[in-house]
Amino acid sequence: MTVDEQTRGGVRPEPSRSRSGEERMRALHRATLSLYADLSLESTLHRIVEAAQDLAEATYAAIGVVNRYGALETFITAGMTLEDESRIPRRPTGQGLIGEMMRSGRSIRLPDLTRHPSSVGFPPHHPPMRSFLGIPVAAYGRPIGQIYLTDKRNALEFTEEDQNLIELLAAHAAAAIENARLYQAVQDREDELRQRNEELELSNALTSTGGTAGEVDRLLESILGRILELFGAQAGEIYLRLEDTRTFDLSVQQGLASKSGVEPTRFRVGEGLIGRVAETKEAYWTDRLESEPNLESAALVQAGFRTMVCIPLAAHGNVLGVLTLAFLSARPMLEREIRLLTAIGGGVGIVLENARLLRQAQRLAVLEERERIAMDLHDGIIQSIYAVGLSLDSARLQATRASHTKEDAALDRAIDGLNAIIRDIRSYILDLQPSRIPADDLGEALRRLLDEFRANSLMDAELILDPDAAQTLAPTARIAAFHIAQEAVANVAKHSRAKRAWVTLRWLNDGIGLQVIDNGEGFDSAVRAELLGHGLSNMASRARAAGGELEIVSNPGEGTTVTARFPFDPDGRQAAQNPVSVP
Repeated sequence: MTVDEQTRGGVRPEPSRSRSGEERMRALHRATLSLYADLSLESTLHRIVEAAQDLAEATYAAIGVVNRYGALETFITAGMTLEDESRIPRRPTGQGLIGEMMRSGRSIRLPDLTRHPSSVGFPPHHPPMRSFLGIPVAAYGRPIGQIYLTDKRNALEFTEEDQNLIELLAAHAAAAIENARLYQAVQDREDELRQRNEELELSNALTSTGGTAGEVDRLLESILGRILELFGAQAGEIYLRLEDTRTFDLSVQQGLASKSGVEPTRFRVGEGLIGRVAETKEAYWTDRLESEPNLESAALVQAGFRTMVCIPLAAHGNVLGVLTLAFLSARPMLEREIRLLTAIGGGVGIVLENARLLRQAQRLAVLEERERIAMDLHDGIIQSIYAVGLSLDSARLQATRASHTKEDAALDRAIDGLNAIIRDIRSYILDLQPSRIPADDLGEALRRLLDEFRANSLMDAELILDPDAAQTLAPTARIAAFHIAQEAVANVAKHSRAKRAWVTLRWLNDGIGLQVIDNGEGFDSAVRAELLGHGLSNMASRARAAGGELEIVSNPGEGTTVTARFPFDPDGRQAAQNPVSVP
């Protein structure tokens, strides 16, 4: 079999009329003009390789582009179908003839490339090739890449005219590639500036936000939406730490996650990816979510997510929340992006910390105002009313000596009315003043609460306290228990008309229970809200915020029992065996 037959698989090519030199120069002119029609680098490379294939009448053509270190980074072909290319196991890496051209920087023209000393053969499924023409592409003496042509159509090898024509094309190709690279650099720079502007907008939004709850909620919604858009994430969530606890609760959710029913929505420190970030205080990223060992729920994977990044929202070394982004595809995260997200997390953490401090300041201001009002009532109004009562009592004694029975009865009613008013005011003082009692030691706080209750209401009260139950409660639960007891005993003083009350704190089967019981009039549950006003909802909200629950049982004539149940803190001490009755 002849070389020609070997080249064409045993079939001699049909002769055809070749284009004249003038026609080929006109074709070259059209080709060089087309190189500048689009400044996209990939489009430019495709036009170069197609023009070279056409001008040299090659069966196969390719262009390889090197990076600034001289390594082959882009390789684009013509003449093979996508299916043919997909079957080849590897792309060229700069070995064989390609490497020879990269080292020498000179054109190579061969009738049979397989006989060249530098030839290393073809990978599996690569089509057979014989004739070869390789032309270097360089700009200002610096190599940019090479044009490769194989299997001259209707001829055994490429000619010197083919080589001259493609070398002219390569000169124009070098300018076109440089222009495309410059254009790409400008585009990248514009994208970077746009991204930096968006990052600055996020920073400005953080620094201009106040500390009120409404402003913080709006900020979190806005920041999460911007981050989703900036990073192209399909879902995002923000978990915030419940105050004075080790629990993080879902606060804001956007994107596909809100439709996927992802559970759970609450994590303790160390649980799942959220708890891990809260514990380590470091960002975490994975693009293999399906094999993530710390994933708390498979719902994210079932919803199609593959990549997840978790960022701590921290201030002064304390993690106040965790931001998560989820992507449907395997999305690599750049170090710069992690740094940006971490910086945003720090800014949001400072806003959350400022909001917490503002809430504390507002609470303190309210407590101080309540204390001032209570003192004014006690030292001013009650003393004035008490003085009026003494005057009326003196007038009654004088009226009795004069045997004015009718006036005496009227004075008795007035004195009784004043005493009732004094009792009511003392009840409201009780509702205002316990704010000054510290709740760090819950047992001591409840003792002092009942001391003031007895003094202000003139009612008998007993405290039954399990010594270790109070210490086993989490700090948030201790504070909630105290305020619930405060609200409940104030209701006893104001509404119950009871003679006796009991406050108990003890272990239950499933946690720790606080009860406030009175033997007063009780009430109908149908009108409970009217009787207690906002007190009932306040107590229930406090219990829920601390992970507990509230129950109120009352019937007319049978007194009232308020029960708050809280989970115990596993890090706390064990319960004592015998409760202690505190008179």
